[in-house]
Amino acid sequence: MTKKIIPVIMAGGKGTRLWPLSRAYAPKQFIQFVGDRTLFQATLARVSDETLYAPAVVITNEDFRFLAAEQAREMGISLSAILLEPMARNTAPAVAVAAAFVADRMGDDSILQVLASDHEIVSDARYDDAIRIARDTAIGGKLVTFGITPSEPATGYGYIEVGSQLETGAHAIRRFVEKPARDKAEAMLAAGNYVWNSGLFMFQARQVLDEMRSHAPLVVEAAVEAVERAVGDLDFLRLDAEAFAKSPDISVDYALMENTANGAVVPSTFTWSDMGSWDAVWKLGEQDEAGNVLSGNATSLNTTNSLIMSRHGHLAVQGLDGVAVIASEDAVYVGRLDDSQSVGHLVKQLAAGKSTFPLTQTHPTSYRPWGGYTSILTGDRFQVKRLFVSPGKKLSLQKHHHRAEHWICVKGTAEVTIGDEVSTLCENESVYIPQGEIHRLANPGKILLEMIEVQTGSYLGEDDIIRLVDEFGRQ
Repeated sequence: MTKKIIPVIMAGGKGTRLWPLSRAYAPKQFIQFVGDRTLFQATLARVSDETLYAPAVVITNEDFRFLAAEQAREMGISLSAILLEPMARNTAPAVAVAAAFVADRMGDDSILQVLASDHEIVSDARYDDAIRIARDTAIGGKLVTFGITPSEPATGYGYIEVGSQLETGAHAIRRFVEKPARDKAEAMLAAGNYVWNSGLFMFQARQVLDEMRSHAPLVVEAAVEAVERAVGDLDFLRLDAEAFAKSPDISVDYALMENTANGAVVPSTFTWSDMGSWDAVWKLGEQDEAGNVLSGNATSLNTTNSLIMSRHGHLAVQGLDGVAVIASEDAVYVGRLDDSQSVGHLVKQLAAGKSTFPLTQTHPTSYRPWGGYTSILTGDRFQVKRLFVSPGKKLSLQKHHHRAEHWICVKGTAEVTIGDEVSTLCENESVYIPQGEIHRLANPGKILLEMIEVQTGSYLGEDDIIRLVDEFGRQ
């Protein structure tokens, strides 16, 4: 009986190419663009067939750990582990860590399928065939990558030149090609023996570790040590920071795939996108008769071939063609779809400005393991927030040195702790928490609790919080 494939989902990237929805601390993998799931949740669903897959291993970082855990919980999907990287070190260290972890816990002959959490893929018969071929090839000792048959001379992807066919149906790799200029991309498309480099892989844990010892020894040494010295924390495994920091910052393509003589590629025709631009989102969306993709609170008139998305106020677009108009809670992006690969340059400009830097980092709405909050209004010595607490969840027992708080219950029932007293707060009732007083908010009910919080004081930053007791292990 063939062992089940162990999915390894890399979910630590802080992409901003889909700004203003995707930001450094609210990246695209945890955002819903098309369909009713986030890209991370769609990736989980893709590897949820228990006849083929074991529970997934997720690799992410401190900032996203609760997002990953909560989005898996929402789908009722169990995970083998959530590994926390102490710092960003590219894909080669992530793959080495996953291989070392799986080899130690599940056997070094385990087959790993490495997936990015922010790709959009249609799981149809073509995808299933590619997975079967890759698994058979990996069992034979090859390091397998997936190549996507190009549909256009794209310059935003790397390419792989396909070599001779192997017995399993995979092919040898002749060479990797960096993101090409337009004329070279057109030539490769015409040649017919080139595929897009998808960044998806499959291999045995033992095989990838052995190959890395030959081609990237510092990467694998750091990864093995980081796993050996890892510490459990609730549902997470924290990799050792000192050991992990020794790893070079390098991609798995540069560290391994471009150097090994043991690589293979599975040319594939399934629908795939790395969701790296608004143009890619538009191509994958459900277009109306005018070629428009509308999402959220959006209306168009005399507009064609455009992407119009709003996550807040109503967005009305008139008389335009081939544009992306994207509205978040606090920013609007307008640009041509055929130039959407350049959004990153705009984000760098925003990040360089003191007043616009926050727009590249977080949204007014921030998510926490207990729910989250939306910043509604900020002024001199006051701030108004909407808190939302999931059923059965509670905030930490805490106090603030520099602010007092007023809580108003607008939906649900709240359990409020102030000092030594615990009381119940119903809709249209309020309570005052003096500066420096120990307090806690909990939702004992079965529906979402919503509160309006008014903060007053000399300093209102999120770091003015002393957690005394926290069920999520935060300091």
